[in-house]
Amino acid sequence: MRHGKKINHLGRKTAHRHSMLANMACSLVEHKRINTTVAKAKALKQFVEPLVTKSKEDTTHNRRLVFAKLRQKEAVAELFRTVAPKVGDRPGGYTRIIKLGNRLGDNADMAMIELVDFNEIYNAGKATKKKSTRRSRRGSGTGTEAAAAKAAPAKAEKEAKKEEE
Repeated sequence: MRHGKKINHLGRKTAHRHSMLANMACSLVEHKRINTTVAKAKALKQFVEPLVTKSKEDTTHNRRLVFAKLRQKEAVAELFRTVAPKVGDRPGGYTRIIKLGNRLGDNADMAMIELVDFNEIYNAGKATKKKSTRRSRRGSGTGTEAAAAKAAPAKAEKEAKKEEE
């Protein structure tokens, strides 16, 4: 039974795994997209997303927390300066994993992991739509009733204007 074993160890000891994920995260922040295996991309996604969430609020404390994970001053600066403002309104889901097929040498499943808001080609076709809020359907009736309800106040206003004249 594998109760409580969420982390993919990627065939590495803890220190090696943490260093590898930190280096891959720095490369992702610097280049905005990297190619790697699917397993490493999934592990990197779990590693990077909380850091991007922390970078949305630029405080000294958050910078120190992110620096403790990334261990590169330039990557932390890039994350807080360029990445955070672009993803500021997004409520999570900052990375996208795209499967690329198998590697020639060892037939490993390859994937490209990228920061979602930095892909101009993918986002160019989509127009920025206005955020809509979900409203209950309690107040709406059939189309004719709704139109009549909207027209009633307008009629009352016109009649009031006629009486004033």
